[in-house]
Amino acid sequence: MFRRKDPMLTSGKIETVLGPNTSFNGHLQTDGNLRIEGLYEGVIETLGNIIIGQTARVKADIIAHSIQVWGTVAGSINANDRLEILHTGRVFADVVVDTLLIDDGGVFRGKCVIRGAEGDPLAQEMDAEEDASMDESEPDEDTTTAT
Repeated sequence: MFRRKDPMLTSGKIETVLGPNTSFNGHLQTDGNLRIEGLYEGVIETLGNIIIGQTARVKADIIAHSIQVWGTVAGSINANDRLEILHTGRVFADVVVDTLLIDDGGVFRGKCVIRGAEGDPLAQEMDAEEDASMDESEPDEDTTTAT
């Protein structure tokens, strides 16, 4: 119903911008906020926030305080605070976050770990059941097949 017209960061100004006609492959490390509108492949580490703009296509392992996704991200995400997948955002990644927000229309495919759930007895029981079902579905290592 009410959509944000411009991405908002939780705090601070954007110090680094990768524009829409730019591609970068490598390891980016910064203390400040970052906005990506172009193509990025590699690793991103920041103590600040990241905005993945609507035209961005990112294939990376990302570590940041907070992340807003308007474009597409594949890889892994570790957000010390929150991950927001906005209505045009697409995330194909395993994520570890404190808070996850997915707008209507946003796409998420992957595994999500919400920090703080480790002490929850129900979460522990579900993890144990999942581990047991994985063990049952894996073939025995001693079994060989002749061809």
